[in-house]
Amino acid sequence: RCSCRRLGGGSVQPGGSLRLSCAPSGRSFSSATIGWFRQAPGKEREFVTAVNWGGGSTYYADSVKGRFTASRDFAKGTVYLQMNSLKPEDTAVYYCAAGSRNARIITSQVRNEARYIDWGQGTLVTVSS
Repeated sequence: RCSCRRLGGGSVQPGGSLRLSCAPSGRSFSSATIGWFRQAPGKEREFVTAVNWGGGSTYYADSVKGRFTASRDFAKGTVYLQMNSLKPEDTAVYYCAAGSRNARIITSQVRNEARYIDWGQGTLVTVSS
């Protein structure tokens, strides 16, 4: 299971920034793809970004491209989601999830939450003035 944490306060004004972290509980991420998803009130969960722990491309939803950045810290075994220029529509519960440790998720499937097997508990991000 992944452990998703919010670094800093959970409520921020529009234009502000927050950072989330995701670490595995137990073994390392190894070759897994780590994804971030979010679910806004009354809406279905949606893809935000995904990064391959072993390297390669990072993928972003169009709605966050240029504002959110996923990164890896090998020393800490942690994936971070830096969220800048936050908007009220970014308000949601954010989840990190990991695919199989044995192989990355293929590009065409990284946005498919069914491909992720270990999910964090979710953390609420509120963007409001």
